[in-house]
Order: sequence, then C-alpha cells, then structure tokens
Amino acid sequence: IISLALWLRGLESKLRRLRFIRLRLSRVRNTPCGSSLPSMDSFICSTALLIRGRGSSVGVAISLLCGATADQAGRYWQLAAAAVRTIPFALMNFPIASRYRSATQPNWMGLLARSGLNPTAPPRLQFCRTQIDMKRSASALIAAASVLIAAGSMAATRPHYGGTLRIAVQAAPTSLDPADSSQPDSFTRRNLSRLILDTLVDQDDRGRLLPAIATSWEPEPGNQRWHFYLRPGISFHNGTAVNSDNVAASLRTANPNWKVFATGDSVVIECDSPDPWLPAELSLPRNGIAKREGGKLVGSGPFAISHWDPGKKLELSARDDYWRGRAFVDSIEIEMGRNFREQVIDLDLGKADVVEAAPEQAHRAVMEGRTVQSSASFELMALVFSRDPQTPDEARQRQVLGLSIDRAAINNVLLQGSAEPTGALLPGWMTGYAFLFPSEADLSRARQLRSEIRYAPSWSLGYDASDQLARVIAERITLNARDAGLSVQLTNGGAADFRLVRIPLASLDAALALTKLAENLRLPQPKLTSDASSDLYAAETSLLESKRIIPLLHLKITTAAASTVKNWTTGRDGSWHVQDAWLATEKP
Repeated sequence: IISLALWLRGLESKLRRLRFIRLRLSRVRNTPCGSSLPSMDSFICSTALLIRGRGSSVGVAISLLCGATADQAGRYWQLAAAAVRTIPFALMNFPIASRYRSATQPNWMGLLARSGLNPTAPPRLQFCRTQIDMKRSASALIAAASVLIAAGSMAATRPHYGGTLRIAVQAAPTSLDPADSSQPDSFTRRNLSRLILDTLVDQDDRGRLLPAIATSWEPEPGNQRWHFYLRPGISFHNGTAVNSDNVAASLRTANPNWKVFATGDSVVIECDSPDPWLPAELSLPRNGIAKREGGKLVGSGPFAISHWDPGKKLELSARDDYWRGRAFVDSIEIEMGRNFREQVIDLDLGKADVVEAAPEQAHRAVMEGRTVQSSASFELMALVFSRDPQTPDEARQRQVLGLSIDRAAINNVLLQGSAEPTGALLPGWMTGYAFLFPSEADLSRARQLRSEIRYAPSWSLGYDASDQLARVIAERITLNARDAGLSVQLTNGGAADFRLVRIPLASLDAALALTKLAENLRLPQPKLTSDASSDLYAAETSLLESKRIIPLLHLKITTAAASTVKNWTTGRDGSWHVQDAWLATEKP
C-alpha cells in the first residue's frame, strides 16, 4: 500500500502539469441533464451520473476512466464552470484525482426546445478541453488502486479466529446443572447452559422449532407419547458419543415426571397428559443434554468447561470438533457477581469485553457510543400476591392498587423509556392482543372503588433488596397507592402480602411461555387446547381475573460490548449469539 501511495503521488504531479488549452466557444446542444457536446451527452454524462455518487472517492477514479474513454474518441470531458478542484482520498489523506462535476442540473432551454417551442438561441457557453496525456491504462490503474485500498481496509475487519472473550455478569450461580432446581432461573443461567449443552430441539427468533440433536420428531395419536430421532456423529466434550441412552438419562434427571425410553437411535417420551408443546419445551436450556459423572457436568455444546469456580468465575474453551462448526473465539472467561456499576468500570478499563447494562442505563450507554444490544421485551415485572383474595372487598382493594399505579411514569422517569408498560402477562409482540388489557393509571376510578370498600387493611410489599431498580419502583408504587387511599409498607424480609418480582419468560412460544409463567408463580394452570390467539387470550384473562398478579412492565435484556468485539448480537429472548462473535486485533 505504501508503494501504491508513492505511485499515486507521482501520478498527482503529472496531473498538475496538465495544461488547459485555450477556451473555445462552441455551440452546444442543451439536454435535460445539462449542456454537453452532442456526441457525448448521451454517453459520458449519463454514464458519470449513474456510476459516480457524490462524495465517492472510488467514483472519482471511475469518472476519470470515463474521461479517458471520451478522450480516446476525440471528445472532451465537461467541467463545471468553477474549473477543477482536487479532493483528498479518505483512507490515505492525499489527492488522487481531479473531481469532475456531474451534469445533473436541468436546462430549461433544452426542455423548451424539446417541447416544440422557439426560445431564443442559448448563449454560447465556455468549455475547458482537458487533454489527458497519459496512457490508456493510467485511469484504469487509478480505479484499481482505489479498489485495492478499499479491499485492504475491508480485510482488516474480516472475521478471524482467536482470542479470549471476557464477559461480566451480575448473577452468581453456584451450579451449572440446568436440572438443579435450587438455583433461581435467570438469563445468565440460560446462556451458560447454551454455551455448554445442546438441546434436542432449537428455536429461532420467531419461535419456530429447528432440529438440533434430534433431526426429527413425531407424536403418537393424542400428543401424549412422542418419538425423537437422534442425529448421529455428535459427541460430548470427553469424546463419548451422544446416544439414546445418555439422552434418556439426562431428560429423566431434569423431568422426573416424564417416562423416557431409549429405543435404538431414538428416544420416546411419555407425559402424564397430552402435551402438544413438548418439542418447544425440549428447546428450553433446562432440558440441555448433559452427562453427569462424579459431580461433573459434561455437555456437547460449542464450549467445554476448562475451569469452574462456583459463583465466581467460569472459563470455557472452544471445541474444534463441534458438530455445528468451531466458534471464532478460542475461549471465554465469565466473571460473576459483578453489579452494574462494577461491570461498567470493567468495560471502561478494558477488563471486560461484554457486560450487562441496567434497563435504566441502556439509553445512556447508546449516547456514550457503546455497542449496545437489546432483546425484545422478554422479562415481566409484576406484583404477585401470596394467596387468592378471601373477600370481595379484598379483591376490590387489589383492583384499586392496579388502577393507581402510573406505569408510564415509572417507565419514562425511572427506566428512561427502556421498558413497555403493560396490563398483560405476555408482551404484545408475542401475542398481538396485549393492548386489550389496559395499563393506564385511572386515579379517579381507583378512588371511587376505594370509597366502596368498608375496610382496607395495610399491606406489606416485599422486593429483592439486592435489586436497586426494584427498590425505587417499589417506593413509587407505595406513593401511587397512597394517592388512591391505600396503605402499603415496604419490607425486604421474607413475609409480605405481595411482592414485586421479575420473571424471565420461558419461551418464545406464547402458549408455553404462559404455561410456565403460571407454573413458576404457582397460579392455576391455564387450560389451553391450541395456540390460537383466542385461546391464549381466554387463558390469560382467566389468570388475571384471579387477582393474584398485577402486571406492570415488560423489560428488555441489554448488553454493552467493547469496540473490539465484532458481530456480538443477542436474540429476542436475551440469548447470547457467541458462535458468530469475534475479536478484532486493533485497539479500541
């Protein structure tokens, strides 16, 4: 490239020695695209207009090439009235060619003439004839040089293998086993499972099922017994082949209520009741296929465990023999138990490549120029009561609380507009009917209902003391409730009348997400016969009418990445797409 730059400087000197021949007056033909010589207006001008964009350095070289072609034909390129000016080439910052102005200004005299009118004769215009006194290949070399320099720049950003991706997270799980029910569900646990384990079935960002370890599946009549046919040639990290026996053993551990049988190259799963959503459930990270030996977890995923310090640090190494292809990065280091402030400091100091961003800090991270990726609204924040209402007044009191909460103000002020206020359990992008459940505050209606309650006892509201966002939102809820005539006291102890919770949705499949949501909150299981919107709406309405839960917001999962991390993306469900990410060699 240096040699090419020297050659271009010499070429620039030659161009400066070009002499303009004397101006001559010539009568020209006016066209809608500008004034030009009759023999070149339809070829040269139109060609330049199509191939050269404004401000394009590469286009300059192409325009000179057209100029050389016109010169060989004995024609001369039309210059702007202000003569010629040079422009710097963006990559190397020195002039490489003269920029000719494209003939794009309309000529109304020409338009009148084409319309059959008799305008006065156009004035005689001045043109500069520029003789290009170099070989025919010179202009072509300029174009080739521009392309080569651009290609060199693109090569610097080409994906390549190597490096260690450093990730910081807030959660601190003490077990990597997805079947360990003692560990709370979190997006971090799900992503760690996806790095280590494969599932029988996958889901894309639209919730469509895709083959994974299982290449195909089919139910027996009634949807209670399913057959899953396994893909050959897959192995665990220790080299053991993935077969029907260890797949069946893994699923039995994660789902004790299932009857799982190994039959040749397939697995048969029998549920307690008909389950048309079983393939979607098998795509959940908790159903990742694992081989458990001596307290150690071995998977068949894209990364193998090289070091594990429970609750503190996890080190993974990329598998060269992974059946879907090797990841770009060589290894991943995940620091756990880092709060949002510590993660931002790690990112600023270059100690982390990818960090989590708090919902209220997502907008600021974008304004600071960070590479920010957000999921869809995939986490529900809601108020959950510990039991059903015992009297009509208690049910009405819960209704008053729901009407008093200003969700829009909470979102705009506390979350900087990063969430979606909601009165529904599932987000609108998933179901399409969330707008049917009102989420706007109605203080006058709340006060009217409060006046009809003879006795409204004081309530206690619990929240996660380690969650700063939950604390400030809980405080706002108590103020809203007071405006409606209710008394709510905050507590971070174990016993509370209702709690402010954050619940990650289980699946991109709406029916499965609603079923798992009710299961996790110990609500009555919705009766779904299909995944039709009408059935989903009826089931969700039934859950809300129980007065056990008051939806507030749907939150997004946000990550921020350093400039050296390329192609880092997250799915709509907050999943990390680590397979496609790679590390650039240049410094940020």
